[in-house]
Amino acid sequence: MSEIERISTGVEELDRALEGGIPKGSWVVVTGEPGVGKSILCMHFAYAGLKAGDPVVYVTTEQEYKDVVTQARQLGMDLSRYRMYNIAWRREPEELPEIVVVDIFGLLKVARQMTEKAREESPEKVRRYAALSMDTLIEAINEAYSVLEVAKERGTPERHVRLVIDSMSAFWVDRPVMARKYSYQLKIATHRDNVTALLTSQYAPTTGQAYGFGLEHIADGIIHIWMDDVETAREVRRHLIVVKMRMTNHSRKAFDLEIETGKGLVLRQ
Repeated sequence: MSEIERISTGVEELDRALEGGIPKGSWVVVTGEPGVGKSILCMHFAYAGLKAGDPVVYVTTEQEYKDVVTQARQLGMDLSRYRMYNIAWRREPEELPEIVVVDIFGLLKVARQMTEKAREESPEKVRRYAALSMDTLIEAINEAYSVLEVAKERGTPERHVRLVIDSMSAFWVDRPVMARKYSYQLKIATHRDNVTALLTSQYAPTTGQAYGFGLEHIADGIIHIWMDDVETAREVRRHLIVVKMRMTNHSRKAFDLEIETGKGLVLRQ
């Protein structure tokens, strides 16, 4: 496995559990219920990429990016040091960004652009695009590649790019049975050898099950985070385990997980 290029997760203990990091070009899904630390792992992954010189596309449907920046700073990651552009903005970037943000407002802007284009092409039968649709997400990601100036023919990035989507569940929360179809659509349209992706999938706290099954089936790796029943434990106890990771060996044991100010995710076995 020594010839496989590794991409750091930004969490040293997790990298060691993966023999040095995620195999380059992998799609990794982080699963778990709200509050277990999925979004924080996304911050670690993005921050590690920025420090390594990787352009980052950061899709967030869970919170505004300014809140991501604030929380990351509290956890020892200063994302504001890096040039950022939000595709929701009306102005063009003044300089080449290092991270392009796609939030719900950016998705709405792209959906409107796609609807307007469809109106121009076929005024008699206009297709309307929703912000939280796979077509809109795919278009937004490709637009982000263009802004980063990494795209070449067919949208394949010339440089290694880190893609974060937090969370995928937002795109099928009203139609969970479509999760597998939408997941395949996204991967077919955007998977590239030069893109390593970290995607989160929300689990319902009442049932412990995913909002729609399917994302895990297209994933090269699955990292699952959970917490003990708080009523029984009478405290918050989180755990993380690597369920699968293609092209590498990985630790089979669960970690105890703490979220610490100035450090972020801290894993112990």
